[in-house]
Amino acid sequence: METANPDAVHSDRVVPDRVPLEPVTPDLDAFKRAFRRHAAGVAIITTLAPDGRPVGFTATSLASLSAVPPLATFNMAKSASSWPAIVEAERVVIHMLGAKNRPVAEQMSGDQRYRFVGDHWHEGPHGLPIVDGVTTWMIGRIVERFEVHNNAVVVVQIEDGGAGEDDDALLYHERTYRIPGEPA
Repeated sequence: METANPDAVHSDRVVPDRVPLEPVTPDLDAFKRAFRRHAAGVAIITTLAPDGRPVGFTATSLASLSAVPPLATFNMAKSASSWPAIVEAERVVIHMLGAKNRPVAEQMSGDQRYRFVGDHWHEGPHGLPIVDGVTTWMIGRIVERFEVHNNAVVVVQIEDGGAGEDDDALLYHERTYRIPGEPA
């Protein structure tokens, strides 16, 4: 009986760990124009800084990666004020926003010193900050952080969550918060 060698490399399927980016002159205007026209759902990511302070930010890069196991991803700049906390955090809370959450989306995308000023959040499981009145929230353990140039992709395995009241989706499109229009 032949057994498979787990260390064997299949010569017909060699996949490099990381493909280097080609040195090109980027068309930054084309990139920005395209992604401004790509409507994205709005979320808030929260966690705790190592000193226990609540930290969070508004994100439009939230995506489902897998249902089994339940994995989600978000992207962020390593220069973001929340990045040092995300590097150290074990868990985060992902909040999906509805139209009525526009004010908190704006607050959480503003000056970091004022993001948790007010009564729009409470302490939840693991001491994590939970934003009140959102359509849904999920607590997850960070399982991977992939640094790509000056940015990172963060992979989160969902452990728990809850739902609020249903609401129209909050979208970000053409540098403006919007709600969906008529069905296509």
